[in-house]
Amino acid sequence: MQSSNPAFRSLRQPPGAQQQGAPSAAYLNQMYARPSVGAPPRERFLTLDDVVAKTATVLGVGIVSAVLAMALHLTWSLALPAMIVGLVLSLVVIFKQSTNPALILSYSVAEGVALGAITGIFESIPKYAGIGLQALVGTLGVFAGMLVVYKTGAIRVTPKFTKMLIGAMIGVLVLVVFNLIAGAFGVDTHLRSGGTLSIIISLVIIVIAALSFLLDFDQIDRAIKVGAPASYAWYAAFGLMVTMVWLYLEILRLLGNLRNN
Repeated sequence: MQSSNPAFRSLRQPPGAQQQGAPSAAYLNQMYARPSVGAPPRERFLTLDDVVAKTATVLGVGIVSAVLAMALHLTWSLALPAMIVGLVLSLVVIFKQSTNPALILSYSVAEGVALGAITGIFESIPKYAGIGLQALVGTLGVFAGMLVVYKTGAIRVTPKFTKMLIGAMIGVLVLVVFNLIAGAFGVDTHLRSGGTLSIIISLVIIVIAALSFLLDFDQIDRAIKVGAPASYAWYAAFGLMVTMVWLYLEILRLLGNLRNN
């Protein structure tokens, strides 16, 4: 049967189409893949492989940048500017919901340089030797562990769980900001300066950071199910990188406090 649509009638019969009877599988596949006349090609849908590949790229760039920063013995003079640049880039990515690879990889480089410089400062002190590798292994171990927890359904990401975790994250942010402001005025709150209380707070923050991975995994799952474009993998990788940076810094602080005690 011929279509009453003149646009369809003007299309040439693609290879694989049968002259009579039902169309072949090859013909149907080619018709499905063929874009509409005058329409731009469709972007393919997001897959788990896309997320894994982009996450590996972003983390790899960050780790290489950190190693180079340590090898070049960069100090606070570069660590602080790199942290500021990373913060600005992260805010741009978050508020624009950007999937721009250059922007996200630039964030990864900035954070890698900052973390490498900070780790190098720790490593330069004999009692902290090897602390960087321990913090990295701990971070990757927590990431892998939370992935298993998510896949097995041991902890389910429900609306109630999400609200509670976001509330806890806001509480941590308020605590950190308060401590920074107090420190700027020369007031030692003893919340983050070592000792038993500081260790307990670090453990609590590490648990919250670890649980936030579950929100990241759930967001990625939802994006795949709703058919998000493949470019969203860059934003997913960025989200995982942000959580890993936070977790690494807190584990580094915890290890430092434990060695002091």
